[in-house]
Amino acid sequence: MCLAVPARIIEINGEMAKVDVGGVQRMVSLMLVPGLELGDYVITHAGFALHKVEEADAQASIALLRELVEKVSNQG
Repeated sequence: MCLAVPARIIEINGEMAKVDVGGVQRMVSLMLVPGLELGDYVITHAGFALHKVEEADAQASIALLRELVEKVSNQG
């Protein structure tokens, strides 16, 4: 199962970008999604940005995921 988590672009170098997901940073290719800029949110898989996500949608997804983690942590 894959979970699509929005990642924020924090650095761009040619067709590669450094993205941040909750403090974890990864390098991804931007080849499949032209026109991305610093600060944009993307969904990534297997080292590639697959599509851009609007910031409001990204923030809502991140908030839901944080809430889920908090609920799971409190059950143990």
